Amino acid sequence: MASDLAFVLINPYTIAKSRTGGVIGRFISRTGLDLVAARMFAPGAELIARYAEQVERDPGGDPAGRALLADYVRRAYAPDAVSGRRRRVLMILLEGEDAIEKVRDMAGPVTMGGGETIRDTFGDYVVDENRQVRYFEPAVLIGTTRESAGAALRLWSEYAVSDGGLLQATVDHSPQDAGWQRTLVLIKPDNFRFPSAKPGNIIDVLSRSGLRILAAKVHRMSVAQAEEFYGPVRQVLREKMKQRVAEKAGHCLEAEFGVTVPPPVVAMLERELGPVLGDEQLHQIVKFMTGCYPLACPGEDREKDGPNKCLALVYGGVQAVEKIRKLLGPTDPSKAQPGSVRREFGHDVMVNAAHASDSVANAEREIRIVRVEEDLVTPWVRRYYGA
Repeated sequence: MASDLAFVLINPYTIAKSRTGGVIGRFISRTGLDLVAARMFAPGAELIARYAEQVERDPGGDPAGRALLADYVRRAYAPDAVSGRRRRVLMILLEGEDAIEKVRDMAGPVTMGGGETIRDTFGDYVVDENRQVRYFEPAVLIGTTRESAGAALRLWSEYAVSDGGLLQATVDHSPQDAGWQRTLVLIKPDNFRFPSAKPGNIIDVLSRSGLRILAAKVHRMSVAQAEEFYGPVRQVLREKMKQRVAEKAGHCLEAEFGVTVPPPVVAMLERELGPVLGDEQLHQIVKFMTGCYPLACPGEDREKDGPNKCLALVYGGVQAVEKIRKLLGPTDPSKAQPGSVRREFGHDVMVNAAHASDSVANAEREIRIVRVEEDLVTPWVRRYYGA
């Protein structure tokens, strides 16, 4: 079977109710598809109107269902009537064999019922005694055929820059609030070694913060990016390793040769070997995040995307940095509190599930390095569906 590209639009209501993680986790784990791109949108009136028209004309669904969905788009995606602020919509792209069919089956029918689909779990379809729809929330919107998926993706990619990226202000968040901050989270590569619900489960834990996701990007770090990103910890690692290497090397020499290592030699080992091992620890972090060992990476490849991927998320809200770090837990998962991200999903101090900025200044620096506003949806759309 040929590989294909499918999309999922996670609706404003689903996002507002903190169901984003559950939706993402289920789509990945139950379809086995590869998450290849993600982007936050705050769609404007023009995009909403054009997309509603597409939905209405979609030959893949019945007329009543198409009309119901088109009306939903016009109503639920529209900016707030009072403030005029736009609503948040998250697009994810999933790649793999029969991607369109798998996503359609996992999303479920518009009328819902009859299985454990996304819409059965996270949506609502309520009718009265005359079978008239009283309430409708489909949770997600998808392309039902390759033709409709391609048309929708080409349309949304037209607005990927103007209506998407790092959202500045939407109906449910205001940067003017006292104590408002934004912070970066990286859901690390160990969560993407095979299709699983782990990335979604981590987002579920972070949703307890009450913060808003302002940007999303499937990111493949280059070696150069990783070295810049983790550069501030180089000296920390060097200092950390000095004491450790002096103790271990001294004990090894004493055990091997049966002599007491004098303090000047211990000091020399600390001075000479500590920085070397600290740098090596940094190299291993870079390798883990990128998939490339930096000392073996040719100069011309240092700026290229690495094979490992992570999911970058920007959260915004009051005291965002502190709230996210509390939910993440300490760097060492064995010391993290039950229910925290690192206790639930981490393994050791490196493979610890996720990274979060430790200060407002570092958050801004890291957001810049990762380029969370970068549009990676459009290249994928062009690859599968043309311009």
